[in-house]
Amino acid sequence: MGEEVKLLKTWSSPFVWRVVWALKLKGVEYVSVEEDLSNKSPLLLQCNPIYKKVPVFLHNGKSIAESLVILEYIDETWNSYPLLPEDPHDKATARFWAKFADDKVLPSVWVAYLKQGKEQEEATVSALENLKYIEQELRGKKFFGGESIGFVDLVLGWLAIYVNVLEDATGLKMITQDTFPCLFGWMQSFTDLPLIQENHPPKDKLTTKFQVLVEAYTAKNAS
Repeated sequence: MGEEVKLLKTWSSPFVWRVVWALKLKGVEYVSVEEDLSNKSPLLLQCNPIYKKVPVFLHNGKSIAESLVILEYIDETWNSYPLLPEDPHDKATARFWAKFADDKVLPSVWVAYLKQGKEQEEATVSALENLKYIEQELRGKKFFGGESIGFVDLVLGWLAIYVNVLEDATGLKMITQDTFPCLFGWMQSFTDLPLIQENHPPKDKLTTKFQVLVEAYTAKNAS
């Protein structure tokens, strides 16, 4: 009897897609279980009772939650394509940038696209400051680890996929070839990969979803 590998997911979550990309890179076969977060399944609540969110990864009946933890588990379990470098310092550096991406870059960019007027201007300053650090880290490199994608690329992959969607939904442009040439080039290299072209959320569906979210957020804060 073979391995049991399942991924509890939603189609639009950037945290889910980084796990999908890792599994595809490793060539790991898995069963995809789509969750409705407005009506969470007993399996999701059982496997992730603390956060009650996706992604959740199940391997032979054992569950792992939180996407960064899942990525490291996948990397340690299947060695067909290393996501993290072997050198301890390089590995620690990759973990640092992954945490910075989730703790600083993602929330600041998201808030900048949600806000309007003066609040958006202030939020954009914070987002651009965080993006400058990413730009500096990418100088002289095609991907964060060098010539091929790895751990940090997967973690920041949402930038390459979702920023264009957020731009369409809000009209705000933060990442251009003039403002962030290295990051802009990385986004193009990332989305040009066959792996990414074959595995990403549909842009039109995402655009509609985020337009609804932005409108709801605006209406809530205007009341």
